[in-house]
Amino acid sequence: MELILLERVDNLGQIGDVVSVRAGYARNYLLPQKKALRANEENKKRFEAQRAELEARNLERKGEAEAAAKKMNGNSFIIIRQASETGMLYGSVSTRDIAEQASQDGVQIDRSQVRLDKPIKMLGIVPVRIRLHPEVDASIEINVARTAEEAERQAAGEDIYATEDDNQGNNEEDAAEFFDPEAQEAAGEEATSKESGDSASEVDSPSE
Repeated sequence: MELILLERVDNLGQIGDVVSVRAGYARNYLLPQKKALRANEENKKRFEAQRAELEARNLERKGEAEAAAKKMNGNSFIIIRQASETGMLYGSVSTRDIAEQASQDGVQIDRSQVRLDKPIKMLGIVPVRIRLHPEVDASIEINVARTAEEAERQAAGEDIYATEDDNQGNNEEDAAEFFDPEAQEAAGEEATSKESGDSASEVDSPSE
């Protein structure tokens, strides 16, 4: 299906471009969202008559989006979730969750503006892109933690799993030494040497 774009669309074209897309994409997204018109003769004439107005309106919206992006860039939002000891969430954080949390914190974001390649399924701080306009993005951070205290530690740059990982590494080293025949033999020789030294000391000591 051929359409006339009324605004810039990622990986498709700029305002005024005539593009060919799948019928489902046109009917389910581009046409209902008023991002395009069917490319028939009537709509082509209609677009050309309104082109200057559409471009001016687009520039105005772009300027508003750029101003909003300056205020939004760098904002961090905390989302509390239950998770396993390895940091895997019992569930996930979706675009809806991010939009709702931002709105609760006083920043209005629509879930359709949140760009996630896939749902967040691990604890940690994740950068998230917000599409405020076809040509303007903002960048925020989502701090996913089990508690507010843990979120503060993550924000301060602390690796909340470091202690657990270090302890595990020490335990593995101890276990490896326990099952290492050479280590056991060395330990046995050291113990034998110590016992021999103690015996010699007892013999050489003068009797009272």
